[in-house]
Amino acid sequence: MEIPTREAILEAGKLLIRVKRSGTLQQQEFLVKKIPSPNGTYFVLHLDNYIDLSELLRIAEEYKIPFSVKNGVVFPKGTSTKDFILP
Repeated sequence: MEIPTREAILEAGKLLIRVKRSGTLQQQEFLVKKIPSPNGTYFVLHLDNYIDLSELLRIAEEYKIPFSVKNGVVFPKGTSTKDFILP
C-alpha cells in the first residue's frame, strides 16, 4: 500500500485507513480538520469514533500526520502543532 503525500491528503480532504477497533480490522474514513492555534492554523485527520491510543499512535507514525479521535489527539514522534501549520 502506497502512503499518500501530505499535500494529496489535504487536497482530497479525507483518507481511508484500515484500523483495528475492538480486535477487528475496519476501514475508517478520517476527515481533514483545521484547528486554529496561537502559531497559526494546523490540520489533523479526525474521526468521531473511539480508537485505542496505541493503534492511533501506530497510524500517526506510519502516515507522519496528526490524528484526532474522541478519546485523544496523537502527533508523530518528535513533532508538535508547529510542524503542521498550514501556509
